[in-house]
Amino acid sequence: MEIDAAHVDAALTTTRAVRRRLDLGRDVDNQILLDCIDIAEQAPTGGNLGSRRWLIVRDPAVKADLARLYNERTGPWMAASAERLAGTGDPQEKVMASAAFLAAHLAEVPALVIVTIIGRHDGSGRPGLFDSVIQAAWSFCVALRARGLGSSWVTAVFGDETRVKELLGIPADHTEIVMLPVAWTRGTDFRPADRPPARSITYFDAYGRTFEAGPQPQVRLADGPGTIVETDIKAPAARVWALVTDLNVPAAFSSEFLGAQWESEDRGAGATFLARNHHPAVGEYQMRCWVDARDENRAFGWRTADPGQPGARWRFDLEQVPGRTRLRFSVTIGPGASATSMAMARMPDKEDRIVLRRIREMRDNMRATVEGIRALAESAAPGQQPGAR
Repeated sequence: MEIDAAHVDAALTTTRAVRRRLDLGRDVDNQILLDCIDIAEQAPTGGNLGSRRWLIVRDPAVKADLARLYNERTGPWMAASAERLAGTGDPQEKVMASAAFLAAHLAEVPALVIVTIIGRHDGSGRPGLFDSVIQAAWSFCVALRARGLGSSWVTAVFGDETRVKELLGIPADHTEIVMLPVAWTRGTDFRPADRPPARSITYFDAYGRTFEAGPQPQVRLADGPGTIVETDIKAPAARVWALVTDLNVPAAFSSEFLGAQWESEDRGAGATFLARNHHPAVGEYQMRCWVDARDENRAFGWRTADPGQPGARWRFDLEQVPGRTRLRFSVTIGPGASATSMAMARMPDKEDRIVLRRIREMRDNMRATVEGIRALAESAAPGQQPGAR
């Protein structure tokens, strides 16, 4: 049988966590759920052991008890968070409003499907338990999507495992993995979510190593090699932003970068600054840089040597995640002239070694920089400028 990849891709990329669009007034036939479970059971499992067990809950009293347990664990927090974020434009605003809605209406969902597995995790970190369930539960969600139904991933209810087991009669040697509230969806026009492109989160042969194209068997400058380092910082984005846009902060942590000075009053896209650097192979040198990205509290990037054919492209990206700011520092070498390209011109047969060595050097300094920024941002008192004494 030939598989229509477009239809498969559509189902995979539009299977969302559905909460507010669940149709609470339309019944769901058991056979549809059983059909989806049959599909889900085709998912791989550790040791090919059929240890997954599925529980469909329809009894209104039992659903009400599960909803009560869930709300005891998360209800007040979700409601307070939704109220606090309402109208703020915060990235979590819609998510919390949706989660609060589900918490308030969980008992009204036509069916609650609970996925369990025979066994208990022994704490060793060895695979074989949770990784034998997650893929099946996700297949179940995709199968629902293909039939016009939806669900969302609920786990907080299992925070009080003893009461859940008592309520549902689940054996002590079983582990509850996820509860999936299932209903028909109001409309089926779900779209792919905004996610990072694969090349920005996929590394080749070593963690953090990126390529704009390729890579070929032999690493080439033409493939746009680079590297990325990331860290989560327990500080608001504005505090981290103040540090990444201070040209001289990285100089305190990098062994190559010595500092910089703005050449123009304007600090937006197109502005220039003069950077001082040092490398054992070339000594101390200066380089003009052009700002090519400046989005407050989100992105700050620049190009070196030539804005049209840069020797390298550098960028800080900030992402707000609950309680933290995720800082991402990236660089792409080329396509223009640089000390790296000059070294390769002298030794073309060693291009791959030169590029990989340069990426390692950059990564070491970038790691030191983001760790230094994290320390400064987390040590600053509220209302105090980072680094102030």
